[in-house]
Amino acid sequence: MKNYLIDMDGVLVKGRTPIPGANEFIENLKSTNRKFLVLTNNPKYTPADLSHRLKIIGLNIPPKNIFTSAMAVGMFLKMQKPNGTAFVLGESGLISAVHESGYIITEYNPDYVILGETSNYNFEQITLAIRLIRGGAKFIATNPDPLGPTESGIVPACGAMAALIEKATGRTPFFIGKPNPFMMRSAMNYLGVHSENTIIIGDRMDTDIVAGVQTGIETILVLSGVTKIEDVDRYPYRPTKIVSSLADLITMLE
Repeated sequence: MKNYLIDMDGVLVKGRTPIPGANEFIENLKSTNRKFLVLTNNPKYTPADLSHRLKIIGLNIPPKNIFTSAMAVGMFLKMQKPNGTAFVLGESGLISAVHESGYIITEYNPDYVILGETSNYNFEQITLAIRLIRGGAKFIATNPDPLGPTESGIVPACGAMAALIEKATGRTPFFIGKPNPFMMRSAMNYLGVHSENTIIIGDRMDTDIVAGVQTGIETILVLSGVTKIEDVDRYPYRPTKIVSSLADLITMLE
């Protein structure tokens, strides 16, 4: 029986609207007792927050089935330097994950500067982050996405802000989220599954699919999000399977 890592934006939802077939696919996973995680590069929300937001629009996904790039950051911190300190630019999802990893959040000589997503990037905080990195703090970021969708249109995301800080410090950030295979390995460890029995379903060739290929797991590209069928041949790697949406995969679970 296969286990599933499922991207959120473009696979389960588009904006605040569920993609047709998403709810049926998730309910089939639950009814057939398959292990799965909704995998998102968005570090702004805790799993409980995301579960609540999804439930409001009709997708019943428990917090234990959600894994974010912020959670991967927490696992990275515990592995690399347990019980350290960090200066964090981000919202509750990232701050909670950093605290839960055993870290103290401080602006005084931190081990790491951690950049996440926020709707209110503050110039004074960015300036402080730049000074701390130039002073020796290691620079990590949750995800390389340069833009993010909102109801009113696209906005600069973590990757764009990381580029600004990199330009000012000369330090390249270590991105934890997809397409870093660390995010995939962390999610599989969290779920307690092996790569041989795991499939990732995503809508982006440049994050979801390449992350799966680099991790050595089966990949399914859905065309309900960013990547279109004519884009696939531009990449030197291919997904294992291409479908229109999750609706086409429901029969796989029967």
